[in-house]
Amino acid sequence: MRDEDWLRALTARTLAGDAATREDLLRILAWPAEELPRLLRAAREVRERYWGRRVKLCMLRNARSGLCPEDCHYCSQSAVSRAPIPRYRLQGLEELVEAGRRAVAAGARRYCMVASGRGPSDRDVEHFAEAARRLKAEFPSLEICVSLGILSEEQARRLGEAGVGWVNHNLNTSERFYARICTTHTYQDRVRTVRNVARAGLRTCSGFIAGMGEQDEDLVDLALALRELEVDSLPVNFLHPIPGTPLEGKNELDPARCLAILCMARFAHPRADLRAAGGRELHLGWFQPLALFPANSLFVDGYLTTPGDPAEPTRRMVEALGLEVEAEPSAEAAREVV
Repeated sequence: MRDEDWLRALTARTLAGDAATREDLLRILAWPAEELPRLLRAAREVRERYWGRRVKLCMLRNARSGLCPEDCHYCSQSAVSRAPIPRYRLQGLEELVEAGRRAVAAGARRYCMVASGRGPSDRDVEHFAEAARRLKAEFPSLEICVSLGILSEEQARRLGEAGVGWVNHNLNTSERFYARICTTHTYQDRVRTVRNVARAGLRTCSGFIAGMGEQDEDLVDLALALRELEVDSLPVNFLHPIPGTPLEGKNELDPARCLAILCMARFAHPRADLRAAGGRELHLGWFQPLALFPANSLFVDGYLTTPGDPAEPTRRMVEALGLEVEAEPSAEAAREVV
């Protein structure tokens, strides 16, 4: 079947509720670069079916930086990294709450508190739970997410009771490729955490890091694994090769490749809250607006140890496409506080 006819049929099947097959997803990744506009339009049709023309802005807070015993090769905070990053222990409650206020003031609908490390202690869990309680008291509709490493079901439940709605724990890559990027924990450790979060009644946030040397089959295996886990929120990160990490100097991505990966993720997960995440500014450059054809969500104001685009120019980019930023009803109050 011709590419054009096949893509039209795939879009119709997806909108009818049929799941894209492994062969479908591999074909998207192999899509000719010169025909990319056609693929982007198809992905936009699927995205708009479930998310309309809304775009969600999200903001991260690196609550504890560095000091991690794990050896994740992509991470500037890992035990094997020589990257010159800030290193500090867990930030206080007022710092975390104030950062949440700034996120709301910038127009973010989701605020994610992140802590380096293998996993949180019970004391850490209570610390983030209290930050969530304080933020929900001020901003009841703010979406609060945490990313704390390997979690038990009971720890996730305690966070949920405090107002945390999402827990991020990326699978990052396929099970086959996982040992190439980390040896201090396993792919199955990560899967177990995602399942613990779901069993505790919270929404799951788990996704990709593309560009680490994986093959198309790895990206598709990961997309299908995340579909089996029925993740609610799916961040697609593109490797930012930070000097001082084992993957420094690895740069095998270009805008067309990144956009094809986002389209593949959208067809694999039509209903997911799909986020163009870390590395989008570096690898997409002037092509960033096209990420919003498949994706419905973006990070603003940087990542854990790398910079990103500020909220205001991101908002202008969204509006220039004829899309609208999801509003946080208490944003004006947050601006007054800040």
